[in-house]
Amino acid sequence: MKVIEHLEKAKNTLISFEIIPPKRGGNIRQLLNVLEDITKYHPPFIDITSHAAEVVYEETAGGMQMKIKRKRPGTLGICALIQNKYNIEAVPHVLCSGFTREETEDFLIELHYLGIENVLAIRGDESEYKKPVKFGRSVNEYAVDLIKQIDSINKGKYLEEGLLDAQPMNFCIGTSGYPEKHFEAPNLHTDVRYTKAKVDSGASYIVTQMFYNNKAFFDYVDLCRKEGIKAPIIPGLKIITSKAHVKTLPKNFYIDIPTELADEIEKAKPEHVLDIGVNWTAKQVEELMNRKVPAIHFYTMTNSKPIKMLMEKLKL
Repeated sequence: MKVIEHLEKAKNTLISFEIIPPKRGGNIRQLLNVLEDITKYHPPFIDITSHAAEVVYEETAGGMQMKIKRKRPGTLGICALIQNKYNIEAVPHVLCSGFTREETEDFLIELHYLGIENVLAIRGDESEYKKPVKFGRSVNEYAVDLIKQIDSINKGKYLEEGLLDAQPMNFCIGTSGYPEKHFEAPNLHTDVRYTKAKVDSGASYIVTQMFYNNKAFFDYVDLCRKEGIKAPIIPGLKIITSKAHVKTLPKNFYIDIPTELADEIEKAKPEHVLDIGVNWTAKQVEELMNRKVPAIHFYTMTNSKPIKMLMEKLKL
C-alpha cells in the first residue's frame, strides 16, 4: 500500500519513523531491537536511510591510508525485512549524491522485485568524496531530477531506450521540505518554489526537516498552500537527548533551537536533558495533532528509548 493511500484513508494523525542501517561490519541486533520497539506503535510506514560511499581514513602499518567505503550499507536488506517480517511499508531513501542514474535505476528495479512501492527521493548530503562518473553514465544533480527519473520509470521509460517488454513501475514518491528553508536557498519563498517543482514533477507528499518551533511549520504549510502545493505535508520531529544536540543539530541541519529550550538544556544536568527533550516534543506533538496534521514523522535513527518515553507520556 502506498504512503499517499495511508494518508488519504487515515481518520486521525498517523505516526511514522525513520531508522538508519548499522555501520559497516556492525551488529544488526541493535536495529532489530529498535524495530521491535517502534513497531508496537503500529506505524503504517518506516523510512530507511541510504548512504553513498565516502572517504574513510584507516591506520595501517604504513601509516594513515585513505579508502573509499560505504559506511552504512544494507538499506535494501532492511527494507525487505520490514516489509516481509513486520508487514509494514518500507520507504527507502533514494539519493542523488554518490549514485549514478544507472545505479538508481538498478536500485529501483530491485525494490520493485521485492514488492516495495514507496521511496523518498532526496538530494542527499554532500561529502568530501566526489564519485567519478564513468563514460556513458550520468547523475541527477538535484532532487527534482531524481523525481523526474523515478516518474519516468513509473511510465515505463528507462535509461536504455527501446527495451523489449519494458514494464512501468508504480512508486509513490515522497520528497523533503524545509520549514526554515534549505541552507542553499536564498530565502524561504524561493525554497518553497523548488519544493513545488518537485511535487509537480511527481512527488506525492512532503516530509519536513526537523524543527522545534511549530509556528515555523504552520507558516511553512501556509506558504506552500499559497504557492499551489496541495500535497500532504508531514512534520518531522527529533527528540533532543543530549547537551551536544543544541550545537550539533543547528550546525548539521541548519535549524534553530528556540531560546527557551536552549536555555533550559544549558542550565540542566546532563542526565535531565532527555526528559526536557521528551517534554518539549510532547508539546509539539499535542499541538500538531490538534491541528490535524496528516502524520508525524519521528527521526528515531538507532535509539528507541526517547520514543518509548514520549509515547508513554502521550499515552499513544
